[in-house]
Amino acid sequence: MLKTRIITALVILPIVLLALFFFPRWAWALFAAVVMGAATWEWARLSQFRAVFRTAFFALVAVLAALSAIAYLDPAGAAFGSLALVVLLVAAVFWLVVAPCWLLAEWQVRSAYLMALTGLAVIVPTWIALLFLRDAGPWVILTFAAIVWIADIAAYFAGKRFGRHKLAPAISPGKTVEGVIGGLCAVAAYYFLWRWLAEQLPGGMWFNLLPGQGVGLLAVFLLLALFSVMGDLFESWMKRGAGLKDSSNLLPGHGGVLDRIDALTATLPLASLYLILLVKGV
Repeated sequence: MLKTRIITALVILPIVLLALFFFPRWAWALFAAVVMGAATWEWARLSQFRAVFRTAFFALVAVLAALSAIAYLDPAGAAFGSLALVVLLVAAVFWLVVAPCWLLAEWQVRSAYLMALTGLAVIVPTWIALLFLRDAGPWVILTFAAIVWIADIAAYFAGKRFGRHKLAPAISPGKTVEGVIGGLCAVAAYYFLWRWLAEQLPGGMWFNLLPGQGVGLLAVFLLLALFSVMGDLFESWMKRGAGLKDSSNLLPGHGGVLDRIDALTATLPLASLYLILLVKGV
């Protein structure tokens, strides 16, 4: 199992980095669309949609993606900026209010329409965030994605070593409070390393905007780390409701695409909204 996971990661990672750093905008949009298309199919699977409803849901996401891609590739770019702000604000309401209440109530939803709306709130903002953050710069995406990866790895090892108190046993029995604290400590250390690196690598938003936020940016890093846990827990709850261990088997040894981007679905939209508000001076 571990060997399969490593092989899959070694195949996927160079492809992702190639797309992130070298693809033109249209090719990056197409690459992101493929990823989000797989996530859409997996969401329909978790939601246990009937065949006709599954097709309609996939078609709706495809139409929304196509319209936003047209706005994104428009040289003027004004329409995409307005669209991104609206979509990301919806995502913020979902992750800051709806998802926490959903998990606290351990709510099992049986309505296909509500599950479809939830899928739109999870998938579409992630797609928009991938486009927006790529324009901000490949290093900006990696800055925020690394928060998720570092928090997850540190939480795993801290939980194994010190874990005593379960975080959400009905949703994800393996997660512990101590693991989350370990993840936050690792993200705090990452912030100071990142800040030093940012000062060595000037260029665009990477250098001119983010590092200037000082300690306030540390708070943003820590909040995003917490919401990465929220994204992970939310997808775990969806899988538990569907009686599935993984969202699919598209990625050998790793499960599905949603299993790999669950934490990113919460953090990247919030990070994108933060940057938009930062630019606007809000």
